[in-house]
Amino acid sequence: MPDPGRWDGVRIDGDGFVLRRWCAADLDALVRHADDPMIVRGLSDRFPHPYTRADGEAFLAGRVVDLHAPVLAIEIDGEAGGSVGVRHAAAGERAHSAELGYWLGRAHWNRGVMRRVIAAYVPWVMQALSLMRLHATVLDTNPASARVLAVNGFVEEGRLRHAIRKPDGLHDLRVFGLLR
Repeated sequence: MPDPGRWDGVRIDGDGFVLRRWCAADLDALVRHADDPMIVRGLSDRFPHPYTRADGEAFLAGRVVDLHAPVLAIEIDGEAGGSVGVRHAAAGERAHSAELGYWLGRAHWNRGVMRRVIAAYVPWVMQALSLMRLHATVLDTNPASARVLAVNGFVEEGRLRHAIRKPDGLHDLRVFGLLR
C-alpha cells in the first residue's frame, strides 16, 4: 500500500511556477482553469467538460486519480493553474516505468511554462520513483504538447492509429518515451 503522505512535503521551485501537492484550498482555481473546452480536447474522458465544483471536489478527494502518486499542482502567481503527475505500477514487471500526464490552464499557454514544468518534474520523479522509463501519449491535434515532450528529450516512438474517439471523430495517439 502506498504511503498516503509520502509527497506531502514536496515543493519544486521553478522559473515562474511551483510544483506542490494539491490541497482543498485549490478548489476554486482548479474549477476555473479546468472548466475550459480547450483543455479537455486533448485529455482523456476522466477529465470532464463542463468541469463542475463536484468534479473538482472528486479530484481533490482522490476519486479521479490516485493522489497517493506524485500528482502535483502547478502553482503560478499564487494559485493552482494546472497539474503534472505520473501513473506508476509500484510492483511487477513494469515497476521501472510510468506514464506522464499534464495539463495547464489556457491563461498560462504560450509562455513556455509547461516546457519548464516538465524539465523540473521529470528528473525529480524519475529519481523519486527509481524509474528507468517515462512515456506519454499526445493526441494528434495537440502539436504543442508534442513539442513540450520533444524539447525535454522524449523521443516519438510510434503512433496508435485511430486509438481515441472524440466528438469530432477518431484520432491518433502519438507515443513518446524517455529513458534514463
